Amino acid sequence: MVGAGKAVFNPQVFLAKVGAGKTILELKESQNVFAQGDVADAVFYIQKGKVKVTVLSDQGKEAVVGILGPGQFFGEGCMNGHKLRISTATAIENCVITAITKDAMLSALHDEPKFSEMFMAYLLTRNSRIEEDLIDQLFNSSERRLARTLLLLANFGKAGSPQPISPNISQETLAEMIGTTRSRVSHFMNKFRKLGLIDYNGKIKVHNSLLSAVLHEKPQLKQDSGAAPI
Repeated sequence: MVGAGKAVFNPQVFLAKVGAGKTILELKESQNVFAQGDVADAVFYIQKGKVKVTVLSDQGKEAVVGILGPGQFFGEGCMNGHKLRISTATAIENCVITAITKDAMLSALHDEPKFSEMFMAYLLTRNSRIEEDLIDQLFNSSERRLARTLLLLANFGKAGSPQPISPNISQETLAEMIGTTRSRVSHFMNKFRKLGLIDYNGKIKVHNSLLSAVLHEKPQLKQDSGAAPI
């Protein structure tokens, strides 16, 4: 009989609803989801808003290692045996986030192939991004690293139109993401605006011409003498 048996599992519906081992968190801008050193016992999924992930060295130096948005997981280190958080996750705008306990996550991955597929696709995409980031740091100038970061933040290459970059992502944050100084970022941003590659008035609007400049290595994005040390 049609409709008999187990209902079709929908990962998005599963992640959007409170249930066994799942909690929906509503966070305001600047609230921490978790802090470096906290107990790692849950995975998080962003329904709405953006989250900044940072790490703090023993010397007190902070680095931004990611800006995450809707549809992305984070905190999955607990699934790989991490007992404590190795980074801090902070809302940079109002967020709705699903917290899933480790046990609930393991159960869903075991019982629901569609959810397992979705999570594995996320992990593979993230691994590719990490490799690309490493290559970027090793071989590209800080100017090209900034251009690539702006393109990623604007969601170039994903379905739909590129999105304006939130004003909550400051020049200081961009500098920490690409490993250079705020003054260098300010210099490059002004240069990109004068060249018509971006509009920068509160929100940053990235134009297709910036993507073209990166892909085709146009002269405005040649190696600069101020590339930051690794």
